[in-house]
Amino acid sequence: MLLLSEASAFAQTDEIQVYDAEIAETGVLNLMVHNNYTPDGLTQPRFPGGLVPNHTLNGVPEWAYGVTNWFEQGLYLPLYSESSNLGPVLNGFKVRELFVVPHAAEQIFFYGINFEFSYNAKHWDPDTHSSEIRPIMGLHLGKFDLIVNPIFDNSWKGFKNLDFAPSARIAYNLSNTWAVAVEEYADFGVIQNFLPTNQQSQQLFAVVDYKGDVYNIEAGLGFGLTSASDRLVAKIMVSRDLYTPPKKPSDSSAKIK
Repeated sequence: MLLLSEASAFAQTDEIQVYDAEIAETGVLNLMVHNNYTPDGLTQPRFPGGLVPNHTLNGVPEWAYGVTNWFEQGLYLPLYSESSNLGPVLNGFKVRELFVVPHAAEQIFFYGINFEFSYNAKHWDPDTHSSEIRPIMGLHLGKFDLIVNPIFDNSWKGFKNLDFAPSARIAYNLSNTWAVAVEEYADFGVIQNFLPTNQQSQQLFAVVDYKGDVYNIEAGLGFGLTSASDRLVAKIMVSRDLYTPPKKPSDSSAKIK
């Protein structure tokens, strides 16, 4: 996997999220819908023929299935945009494999790794095939969560051309239902030659999370920190379980019958 390679810096994104190593329970099918909109962004595409970020909506339904308590299979389909320069477009699809320590939410130190494999439309990414390697590391410290995802994007062009695009999150859990967080998303460019600071993408998000009995919602507002970043981006993610396997009767209930 690590013989991988170059991804285009600052590609459009359908998913603005820091992974916390929590996955769907075994046998559960979950749907999360990602959407992000750029009310104040770059007015030129990041590569020839690409989407213009300014006034563009990107999104995708993420289908996830809990295979075991340490492995979740995911599918992003369809990736879509309502773009300011090309109008409504489809952008491709992604398959992912997420491996984590079991019951991450109950661990003080938790970890995992996620692999994604993408098929991209030409207006979404100049490389038809690309992938992501996302290590996950974090700490649950009382009401605080500290999480880092040191992500490497790649387009299969050699190890030195891996693109380093890390993300991080500090969250404070107000209750079992509500949390507030600060998240940072960056793109430093390829590891053999990081970009100058003013050409890097750096965004800071203020985030609110809600975990309900049926729906989970995460919403945030991001602010660009460099001239190469979109100045203002809004995101929202809504998820719920679509299918939960019936519980097997306990031994005691079976004896009563």
